[in-house]
Amino acid sequence: MTWNVRIGINPISWMNDDLPSLGGETLLETALGEGAEIGYEGFELGNKFPKDGPGLKAKLDEFGVACVSGWYSGFLAETEPGQSNADAVAAEIERARAHMSKLQYNGANVVVYGECAGTVQGQIDVPVSKRPHFANAALWQAYAERLNAFGAHLIDTYGIKLAYHHHMGAYVESPADVDQLMALTDPAKVFLLFDTGHAYFGGAADPVALLKKHLSRVVHVHCKDVRAQVITTARNDGWSFLNGVINGTFTVPGDGVIDFDAVLTTLKNAGYEGWLVVEAEQDPAVAPSYQYAQKGYRTLRAIVDRLSA
Repeated sequence: MTWNVRIGINPISWMNDDLPSLGGETLLETALGEGAEIGYEGFELGNKFPKDGPGLKAKLDEFGVACVSGWYSGFLAETEPGQSNADAVAAEIERARAHMSKLQYNGANVVVYGECAGTVQGQIDVPVSKRPHFANAALWQAYAERLNAFGAHLIDTYGIKLAYHHHMGAYVESPADVDQLMALTDPAKVFLLFDTGHAYFGGAADPVALLKKHLSRVVHVHCKDVRAQVITTARNDGWSFLNGVINGTFTVPGDGVIDFDAVLTTLKNAGYEGWLVVEAEQDPAVAPSYQYAQKGYRTLRAIVDRLSA
């Protein structure tokens, strides 16, 4: 029985938005052309893509690939002094307008929500361990309410689901954080982007166990492998997230220790239908873009084909 999933990729295999020195000279057209040649059906977005809906569609159509989704930097975890929840959500809605309209125009039905308030993920000299935390249950609850309101707006206005990206260096990083977020938010308004690599690095020795707890909320999947020994060193030596990227914490499926057979089997058995996105932050000078993108694709393609047989 055919499994209705599509395999996409994030351009971070060719060029890194957080660290432009990694592949910064690479043309967008190179990434799109190589990705399409390898067999990827779609791309997530990055800083080099056209910023308007029609321009983006024209560029993607040129290479015969779809718009998978795009990262949105949200700032709902912290409010200004005296700012109400309603005012914070209204400000976020206004900030998001152009991005969500662009995604809607290009047929995307999920947005990658990355919480950037207080995050240390982009600070190369700050250890991941210095990430922010909610000090009490009331702050967690208020955050959940803001996410619920924002998520409801995205569905009602754009037909787009908020796919929350648990991420190293941010408020929601560990399995316990993911559990808390899912418990406090409305399952009809806030959904989960499950990232295998961030799950492992965040403390899930078995990412599949975390995935199984929240399968009903998963609307988007980032397939990222990890180099376990590098992550151990990153934890022990107090690396920043970006230093970890430079030194190879992440890689593509099939090149690390994560059991993607188990991940994909779990998703298929749960009825997941959506994108499987290869997203592996690496230095293309060390991990050549085409070679690694192809390895990731072939790894996922073989598993999907077998599960569809």
